[in-house]
Amino acid sequence: MDPEAWVALATVFVLGAMSPGPSLAVVLRNTMVGGRRQGVMTGIGHGIGFGIYAFLAAAGIATALSLHESTELILKWGGITLLIWLGYNFLKSSMGPSYESSDDDHGPSDRAGFAQGFAIALLNPKILAWMLALYAPFIEANISTETLFGMGLLGMAIDGTWYVTVATVLTRGDGVSKLRAQARRIDAAMGVLMFIFAGLLYSGYL
Repeated sequence: MDPEAWVALATVFVLGAMSPGPSLAVVLRNTMVGGRRQGVMTGIGHGIGFGIYAFLAAAGIATALSLHESTELILKWGGITLLIWLGYNFLKSSMGPSYESSDDDHGPSDRAGFAQGFAIALLNPKILAWMLALYAPFIEANISTETLFGMGLLGMAIDGTWYVTVATVLTRGDGVSKLRAQARRIDAAMGVLMFIFAGLLYSGYL
């Protein structure tokens, strides 16, 4: 592809990453209540999950998967289950003890954040459909394998970088301490939001 095409593809990836949805909500919540490390790990997990779709779509495997109706159905119900589970846990957390002000000793939370970010990306059937539509104008009959994987790597890098940047910006200065003071309200709001997203995914609007 020529440089203009790469810039256009990167722009679409950036706009897609910045669009609001359950992914951004989970990254924001984990950053607010778990600090920078958990937020960054959530962003990295989401970037890798998104990258899997990016590589599959670039390699043409996603096209083959999309031919089977069961694939989207499994992803849809997996996503709904994940959102309901997150909503339940966020609401449960909102009724628990306050978060510690320290940003240390968040090992398990870091792993949980990574897992949540990875799962929320991988169990989103709309990402698969979006990738198929996105790559269509850029893929030519004689395109090289290196270019295809470069497209996948670009998507993973931009998505992960965006969410890591969000987590980093939110935790500058005493931002975490201020946000943790509202941790219960944040958890309650995010819990309700997860249930709303689950309903939208079930209805086909997400």
